[in-house]
Amino acid sequence: MSIKNKLKNYFTMDDEYEYEYVEEADEPTQEQAVKQNKKNVVSLTSMQQATSKVVLCEPRTYNEAQEIADNIVNRRAVVINLQRVDRNQAKRIVDFLSGTVYAVKGDIQKLGAETFLCTPDNVDVTGSISEAFPEEEFEKGW
Repeated sequence: MSIKNKLKNYFTMDDEYEYEYVEEADEPTQEQAVKQNKKNVVSLTSMQQATSKVVLCEPRTYNEAQEIADNIVNRRAVVINLQRVDRNQAKRIVDFLSGTVYAVKGDIQKLGAETFLCTPDNVDVTGSISEAFPEEEFEKGW
């Protein structure tokens, strides 16, 4: 045999081997089928449930607005009570938080006279409680 034929035989497969290889590739063994099915099955216990947090804040100064905004950016709903803050600082806090909520595509809602709810985009709020308050509270300029 020449070197050319030896190299040809070494680098190529005969037809009978090629036929057997094709048959094996078309028909997966039972072990391969079980492994494939396990890849498609997801155990319910392996899935972690995401817990949502609602943070209650009662700031006393405008400087605490950054901490409240950090909670919103971290995808937590925040209820803010502004009763202990000067009226001008309360307006500044609401303006600052409005910008933060807008940046995260969330929502800000007035719950009461000096209480607000800021939610990120992963929290849906349904319903309205504004009808329970007298209208004169909403006419004060908030």
